[in-house]
Amino acid sequence: IMDWIIDQLEAEGMEAYLVEGSRTDRPAGKAMEGYHHLLLLARNLDGYRNLMKLSTASYLEGFYYRPRIDKELLRRHSDGLLATTACLRGEPAQHILSGNMEAARESIIELAEVFGDGNFYLEVHNHGIPEEATVRREYARLGRELNVPLVAANDCHYISRGAAAAHDVLLCIQTGKEIDEPNRMRMPNDQFYIKTPDEMKELFADCPGAYENTIEIAEKCNLSLDFEHVHMPRFPIPKGYSSASKYLAAMTWEGIRERYDDVTQEVERRVNTELNLIDEMGFSGYFLIVHDFIHEAKRRGIPVGPGRGSAAASIVSYALGITELDPLEFGLVFERFLNPARKSMPDFDIDFCYERRNEVIEYVTEKYGRESVAQIITFGTMQARAAVRDVGRVLKFPYSEVDRVAKMIPRELNITLDDALEKTPELRELRDSDERYARLLEYAKNLEGLTRHASVHAAGVIIAPGRIDDWSPLFRSNRGEITTQYHMTSLAKIGLLKFDFLGLRTLTVIRDALTMIAENRGVDMSPEDIPLDDAETYELLSTGHTVGVFQVESSGMRDLLRKVKPERLEDIIAVNALFRPGPLGSGMVDDYVKRKHGRQKVSYIHPKLQPVLAETYGVMAYQEQVMQISSALAGFSMSQADVLLNAMRKKVVEQMATQREDFIKGCAE
Repeated sequence: IMDWIIDQLEAEGMEAYLVEGSRTDRPAGKAMEGYHHLLLLARNLDGYRNLMKLSTASYLEGFYYRPRIDKELLRRHSDGLLATTACLRGEPAQHILSGNMEAARESIIELAEVFGDGNFYLEVHNHGIPEEATVRREYARLGRELNVPLVAANDCHYISRGAAAAHDVLLCIQTGKEIDEPNRMRMPNDQFYIKTPDEMKELFADCPGAYENTIEIAEKCNLSLDFEHVHMPRFPIPKGYSSASKYLAAMTWEGIRERYDDVTQEVERRVNTELNLIDEMGFSGYFLIVHDFIHEAKRRGIPVGPGRGSAAASIVSYALGITELDPLEFGLVFERFLNPARKSMPDFDIDFCYERRNEVIEYVTEKYGRESVAQIITFGTMQARAAVRDVGRVLKFPYSEVDRVAKMIPRELNITLDDALEKTPELRELRDSDERYARLLEYAKNLEGLTRHASVHAAGVIIAPGRIDDWSPLFRSNRGEITTQYHMTSLAKIGLLKFDFLGLRTLTVIRDALTMIAENRGVDMSPEDIPLDDAETYELLSTGHTVGVFQVESSGMRDLLRKVKPERLEDIIAVNALFRPGPLGSGMVDDYVKRKHGRQKVSYIHPKLQPVLAETYGVMAYQEQVMQISSALAGFSMSQADVLLNAMRKKVVEQMATQREDFIKGCAE
């Protein structure tokens, strides 16, 4: 609902903590005092950019228990902003409540001067708190005297009035208190919900114009953001090349000649197709940046993974040494990685030695500038089991009781309490038979999914073409790490490029193993020297003795290896693809095992599927096969096939219905 409201206002804003002195002051014994609330809204793009500068500075320069700004910073970044005095913690309101009317008057004059004529409002509240009535009366008087308008507002801490009790439980969780503790932090009443227009009109009948001015503010805030363009970091192009695309082409063909003894027409076609698409979509610089930091890591002797994910489908990536897998040999489709019909960002998942990953990030930071590189924030949310346990503690449930309830929730990724109640009859029975448990589960349902804490994304790094805070505000974690304030999805929407620097312990283990082999056996070798057709390795894998081996160490995977008895790399690839909830639940895995060992006939529902599915005994194991099938049967281009696949992967019902029509029509033709 709040997202919808912001969308309707076409506004972005923040409630700032405005310090009385300098944002750099750290007053001993006054950690929670000496600052006031101030609501800032962006009227236009200039205002939005200034909001980002203010928010960034509040964390990087002014943080002291709270992210703080001061009036010097506010004057510097006030263009395009509209401000209101916020709640009772606003500066003029605090002066009024302390009886200093002259200071309140001076504060209003100063703030009105900072934001300019018509861009500053005195915010009035009515939650039934006596102090609010005092402030409303004085704001009305001072507003008339100083020609500063009033605006009606409501502090919204929860959506509906009925959620007040759940919000009170949340406050207890946040402050580590129990529900019946005296003198704990609590809201004064249940009025801090999103009120209807009629409720608001009635509440502010004593403040003429305040209700109507909410519409005036909405009309003044007309922010339009650009979601169409990608902001590519600037890669330094060597002399002799007129553009990033020309340099990328030269580097690619050089790599192709090293990779292939015989550059066939198929290889040439694939390279030209990819280079044209990469140039057309404006990602030449992106490939060069990734190649550069991988090349530097290898130069320093930092173990780098051979590549995984959809990037392995690119022959350009293979030529540049970004990946070590020939996409033609394994029938990988480039459009899975980069598709102009889907306009998705390229996404390289690059693995580095866990112990030396930070060296690569530091190299990138030094090369592109500290103001242009940042890690990405991620938000931890309150999951179903944790919500039950936290609420149980606040409500003083005995540990054994709340533990029993929590353990009734199935251990499934992202399961909700509604899902758990549907799947677990015992949990439903507990809820329906005892009011205490019903209240526990109801409060937990209100709280699950809420943001619990901020942390640093495990791999993502943003590199911007200039200062990052021109596009995203920055945040400093409690460990001193600087991250974006926007999470990964929002960063992609505004066109900032994410680079994944994954720290993989397996690469560290392989490095250490090769070092020990050299020391103990006198044999120097690299991972590239290990053959992929070693019979003894496949015999070992077939026994399921793979604890500690990346991707194949779980009990379910070890059991599947014993059934499949892999004899070649392609069997390992298939095992990894099939070991997922969908294939395991559909019987596909059993079909694969039986067909591989000749216990079930390999069959195809149409002769055109034989070339596509022969590799996996007629079982659809790979997403590339879905694309190839839609091409073989319905005549889809690979770009169209990728759109179909994406709709299936994300279960977009409307898109799937449209794609179904196109697929059937294509098959008929």
